[in-house]
Amino acid sequence: MATNRPNSGDTATLLISCPDHRGIVAEVTHFIFTYNGNILHSDQHNDDETGTFFMRIEWDLKDFSIKKDKIAQAFEAIAEKFKMEWHLEFSTRVTKMAIFVSRFDHCLWDLMTRQRSGELDAEVVCIISNHTDCQSIAEYFKVPYYHLPVSRDKKAEDEARQWEILKKHKVDLIVLARYMQILSDAFVQRYKNRIINIHHSFLPAFIGAKPYHQAYSRGVKIIGATSHYVTADLDQGPIIEQDVTRISHRDTVTDLVQKGKNLEKMVLSRAVRLHLDHKILVFGNKTVVFD
Repeated sequence: MATNRPNSGDTATLLISCPDHRGIVAEVTHFIFTYNGNILHSDQHNDDETGTFFMRIEWDLKDFSIKKDKIAQAFEAIAEKFKMEWHLEFSTRVTKMAIFVSRFDHCLWDLMTRQRSGELDAEVVCIISNHTDCQSIAEYFKVPYYHLPVSRDKKAEDEARQWEILKKHKVDLIVLARYMQILSDAFVQRYKNRIINIHHSFLPAFIGAKPYHQAYSRGVKIIGATSHYVTADLDQGPIIEQDVTRISHRDTVTDLVQKGKNLEKMVLSRAVRLHLDHKILVFGNKTVVFD
């Protein structure tokens, strides 16, 4: 299913992190200027505690004198000079996205409708689930749906089947849209910083089943949602996006669940879009998210 997002032009984006030194911005911008590039967006951040410099810069390739497949090679000298960790992205390359889901369908519906409307610049190439509840959604959007039950005693075999599907569709990004299964460390490492999850922000306060019921019994005054990259430590990965809403004594458990679902949809879609727009740099167990 192709994206319908309007083409904003052919651009390149550099994401950079490195030890902070004088002259980094000057060198990077001069590189773009030298080869006739027009800078569209530039943002930077200095982490004083670690002395680390972060930068995101995007430029128009219309008159750029280096061919796309040669830009990385041309930039390598600057990257080595400043000991950069960096990667280069192009706006014309559409991310292939797989969505994992279990029984709750609210996040899946939201992602699919946003993708259809062009809000998410990605191609949803497959939906994978351990249940059949969401199959009709995949059929509606004409996306391949794979029902792959997961069992504890055959975890490796089940993930091997998932891995084959992901390879077949050349998946770049996995979104866990309320997928209620734990991925193995080996699986996560294959898609390091390319698996996005969503969960309620009660963690670790209300762990386990029925968190909204637990929160209701405690009379909480605020609930939230958190979207993060998946790591080997359950629900401990670098946070991308969060939001909250207030709760009153008039709210029932049903109200809390509905408000929680709305938050989960919004927070997950924002996190996915930030990733697709190449606005995130992972730094240890934190993220630098550019506006």
